[in-house]
Amino acid sequence: MIASLYAGISGLSANATAMTVIGDNIANVGTTAFKGNRSHFANILSTSLGGESATGNVGRGVEFWGTNALWTQGSMENSSSPTDLAINGKGFFMVQDASGANFYTRAGSFTFDKNGYLVNPDGMQLQGYQIDADGNIGAITSVYIPGERTSPPSATTEFNFDINLDAGAAVNDTYSTAQTVYDSLGNAVPVTFTFTNTGNGAWSVAGTVPATAGSGVTIGGNATMPITFNSSGVMTAPAADVTVAVTLTNGATTPLNLTWDFFDASTPAVSHGDVTGFAADSGTTFQYQDGFPAGTLRGISVDEQGVITASYSNGEMTPVYQIALADFPSYDGLTKMGNNLYAQSLASGQALPGTAGTGRLGNISPQSLEMSNVDLAEEFVKMITTQRAFQANSRVITTSDEILQELINIKR
Repeated sequence: MIASLYAGISGLSANATAMTVIGDNIANVGTTAFKGNRSHFANILSTSLGGESATGNVGRGVEFWGTNALWTQGSMENSSSPTDLAINGKGFFMVQDASGANFYTRAGSFTFDKNGYLVNPDGMQLQGYQIDADGNIGAITSVYIPGERTSPPSATTEFNFDINLDAGAAVNDTYSTAQTVYDSLGNAVPVTFTFTNTGNGAWSVAGTVPATAGSGVTIGGNATMPITFNSSGVMTAPAADVTVAVTLTNGATTPLNLTWDFFDASTPAVSHGDVTGFAADSGTTFQYQDGFPAGTLRGISVDEQGVITASYSNGEMTPVYQIALADFPSYDGLTKMGNNLYAQSLASGQALPGTAGTGRLGNISPQSLEMSNVDLAEEFVKMITTQRAFQANSRVITTSDEILQELINIKR
């Protein structure tokens, strides 16, 4: 009868531990990306020293056999922060502490620290693949985007207009339009193009710049360039792209050589049809140039592949990092470190880094956070059954005690 007492005690102990697991799940129902745990039990059998099988089948109670996490996807919660990220599918974010040790998490609440590193609430730095100016992906490193980051200027190399020059204009009538281009320092240089009617279907164009910016403009190597149209108002000359040279006086690279883009790159070249000579008022409906000034960082955005793009005040949007994700052969083998962190172990296998959407890795949901996957209704049902099991085991102990008392009373 004493053995039954110990069987009841084992039931009390196992179910008390199971209640702790349930309480932990409920306590973390609001924890970002928390994965609920499930309890496991195993029966205990006595061992026969003599080898008889009969006594070896007698149960001696229960033991708490451990827990395992339920690796189901949590729901997505929208966020207004561009650095709140969630993984839709398999994978973990990689973060690194001050000592250089790597940890793994699905909790994607990140912010920039004072030094410009993207960090989690514990100050661990998010890891990503650095992207160079040519768009090539480099090695994994900490995501670092300082607030004083600037976008360098780019000198204008090409420009064009959509212009109509009035076929009914009188000789010596003029039409002027301006195009702002940028030198190698990012200075804005306004270039004024003046078109002068020189006869039926014929015009000439000359360029000027302010004296504070430069000393002259040549078009096709000359001060002026002729433009001619056929009877349908289609430009027949020039028959190729033209180089416009602007001589600068502000310390930038000089001259600034620009290509006036009239034709595409096919062979034979085909006119874009940007300059026309129709019987309509002279006017400019569109203009384009490929340069831009220096810009300061205004913000960042993240796409589903985890590419972090920096936005600058000059309108440039530059990819700078791609967030690194990690997969494991066995998620159940990961070591829990607290604070929503996991560490690699022998049981989990080595981390397999990659980018979102490749291999088994899921995509990234920007401006979202993964919620806990704990189902409160299920946890309350488990709580009821665990409570009843605890009560039943306590009854085993009290009943065994009563039987022992009756046994002792036999002697009386």
